[in-house]
Amino acid sequence: MSPAQQALMRLLRSGERARSQAKSEMVSLPMTAAKCPEYATLRTLCEIETFDAEIALAVRAGAIAVERERFGGEHPRLLRLQLVSLERLGAHLDVALLSTRVADADAQLADSAAAFPVVHEVLDAWARGRQIRGHGPDAARDISDAAKAVLACRGDDTQERLLRRESVRIFRDSKRLEALSPWLDLLLTGELTASGLDNAQIWSALGLRREPQPVLVAGQGSAILPQAAIALCRPYLGLPVDAVRTIETQARYVLTIENLTSFHDAARALPNGELPGSDALLIYTGGMPSPAWRAFFARLLGSLPADCRLYHWGDIDEGGFRIAAQLAMVANADGRRLSPWLMSPLDFDIAALGAEAPSAACLKKMTYWADKAGWPQIASALQQTPIRIEQEAIDPRFP
Repeated sequence: MSPAQQALMRLLRSGERARSQAKSEMVSLPMTAAKCPEYATLRTLCEIETFDAEIALAVRAGAIAVERERFGGEHPRLLRLQLVSLERLGAHLDVALLSTRVADADAQLADSAAAFPVVHEVLDAWARGRQIRGHGPDAARDISDAAKAVLACRGDDTQERLLRRESVRIFRDSKRLEALSPWLDLLLTGELTASGLDNAQIWSALGLRREPQPVLVAGQGSAILPQAAIALCRPYLGLPVDAVRTIETQARYVLTIENLTSFHDAARALPNGELPGSDALLIYTGGMPSPAWRAFFARLLGSLPADCRLYHWGDIDEGGFRIAAQLAMVANADGRRLSPWLMSPLDFDIAALGAEAPSAACLKKMTYWADKAGWPQIASALQQTPIRIEQEAIDPRFP
């Protein structure tokens, strides 16, 4: 794109912003170094003449008007470009206007908007000239494909599926689902900004895994499968999550653990006998629990004694509390309460852990999801002591 085209594009975008805000479209572009560096940095007569010639073509097309120095000799400098017609400037530059691109996106996303209300918010933001997750209306196809994938995965949430195999099944492209991760996140959470979940957690929420992910359990008891009962063993037992009907156990409490490293550490530290922790059942959630994992968790809760307590230990960050809220929802459906374990700023010597402070936006989401998990005391503690700590930085302890 030539310097003149860049300047005209700058004027076009300014006019589009004005239109999206219901303001006058007759905007102008001062030809100063700050507002139009493309013109200010021209050095040779040839460069200036070329620039002027391209601007003259836009004038001739009825797209813009120009203001020049009154006494500038043979080549008076441009002072300002004035927009005359947004449509004509778009046609001159061979660029579809924002309103046209939003209309096209609206038509392309009609079915998706019916299934996912957040799509209406996306279209409204685009119409007002805003980008969503760094993209404008040109991302409509990606959002449409993401909606197709979410609906396909929701059609069968009884078992976990392999990411690339599902990508081939849905799109005939083994890597398409991975490329859609930001839009899968948008549709799953209904939030215009990124949720704080990493890609693996986003996929897991749909029941997708990069590789098979068994449910890992540590403690005393037996895993009940359709055709057999298997005694739990040390340090842990791993089984296909959809195959486990429930866990028969005399544990006094269940501790779900978000991250694999922390689960391994806790499983190895799990004591025998009468020591604290010996009466625990530890379960790895696989990060964000998938629909199949949540179904297993619901089956487990249905078989536990009423006085068996539930705890969750995860990252002290936005994703960690979002995961906790998912687990709390399953527990509440069974009439139980999920309690936090090692997830409050009050649980640690903060200086010794090297915790970092979250951004204001991140802290707001952390406290929101802590409240959703039923932990208002942690939301309050985070407001007083805003921190982010990865679970792996904390040595395992037991209730």
